Amino acid sequence: MSANAVTAARPSRSVTCKVWLGLLTTFGEVMDLALFDFDGTITTREMLPDFFRSVVPTPRLIVGQVLLAPLIIGYKLGFVSGVKVRSAIVRLGLTGLCVKRYEACGAKFAQHALPRVLRTEMMDRIKWHQQRGDCVVVVSGAFDVYLSHWCQEHGVGLVCSSLENRHGRLTGRYLGEQCVRTEKALRVSAAYDL
Repeated sequence: MSANAVTAARPSRSVTCKVWLGLLTTFGEVMDLALFDFDGTITTREMLPDFFRSVVPTPRLIVGQVLLAPLIIGYKLGFVSGVKVRSAIVRLGLTGLCVKRYEACGAKFAQHALPRVLRTEMMDRIKWHQQRGDCVVVVSGAFDVYLSHWCQEHGVGLVCSSLENRHGRLTGRYLGEQCVRTEKALRVSAAYDL
């Protein structure tokens, strides 16, 4: 998936839904919209740090650990938001990175790193929803560059964060807002007829 694409997989048919017990249920059709967070829900832990380590060039990792240490400490102490920390890491670590390299790292990460950290009970729950004919969607602050591969492999939709690029290079900025907190609800509402 292109790093500059806004990722929002849509169901194959128009769906009108209402919120009910954490699921979005349809009127007139037998289909629910089942929404899942990815990091720490489908997986056993937050995967964004692992992805950063796999894609950010080693010299930048070393410099970044020093330069971003105060920000990360502030985050762990509750003084700095995760949005600010992620933005700083993206800016320092990924600015100027070749999009082709970024996309190759995302595909490799989805294929090799993610299968090792999946929660069996959550995978079973996703399969249960799919067997019922529900529309299953991952809604995550993580990046489309690896989540798109995982979601395609597992037949689920995706609403997530993307990074901006120009002339084949990452700019070090998010494409739009990070898909976290209230932005998740806004994107789901925009992508699905609720």
